[in-house]
Amino acid sequence: MNIQKCLPIIFIIALLLPEISFALSKDDISKELTTLYRAARKVISDNQGHINKVDIGHKGLSGKAVSAMALENYTKASGKKLVLSKLTDAQQNMLTAVKEIMDENQDLINEEGVGFKGFLPAIFARQVATRFSSKMSGKMKIKLTAPKKYVRNRANRPDKWEHNVIETMFKSADYQKGMPFSEQANVKGKAAYRFLLPEYYGPSCLGCHGEPKGERDISGGKKEGGVLGELGGAISLIIFQ
Repeated sequence: MNIQKCLPIIFIIALLLPEISFALSKDDISKELTTLYRAARKVISDNQGHINKVDIGHKGLSGKAVSAMALENYTKASGKKLVLSKLTDAQQNMLTAVKEIMDENQDLINEEGVGFKGFLPAIFARQVATRFSSKMSGKMKIKLTAPKKYVRNRANRPDKWEHNVIETMFKSADYQKGMPFSEQANVKGKAAYRFLLPEYYGPSCLGCHGEPKGERDISGGKKEGGVLGELGGAISLIIFQ
């Protein structure tokens, strides 16, 4: 084999490998962060009834407790355990955001004599997303979004890219359910890696988002008429380059 003839090929492969590794790492980071984000929100969803109990004061849902439960949920969902001493900056910022939001809402959560507190999974998730995105100082941004007809808070409306993925891919009959979609796409003129994870209505979602459509839910909002297993939202992550 003529090594001189092979050198150009070897050089090209060497140039491509970092880019391949970079793309894979972005995908792994996105999967881990969106799974951790969802795992934290699940803690609030699972404890919604407990949070709204009138006759109980301290609920045991401190920032430390909820972040620990979020890690347990993450392990169950991903099949692997995050080691606290080996967290990435993004993972640490996500857990810190969860802790801070929970600690800041303790007076509300623990208020006796009040049933519905208004501290819903979506509210928690939006507050955590805002805090996390701020901590990442423009490097990453996460948010909850949904098909336009299901968005209650205008801040969560899908942008053009998210809307296109939701409508043309996630809603397609032949799209693999639960499969995230990612690609390189500019965001306001900046190069970015975009990742969108579809979410589907589960039993706990239908109390606020199910049928009958138009009926007022516990928060006073109108139910969307969603059904079990239907595409109800998505977690969007942007990693700026």
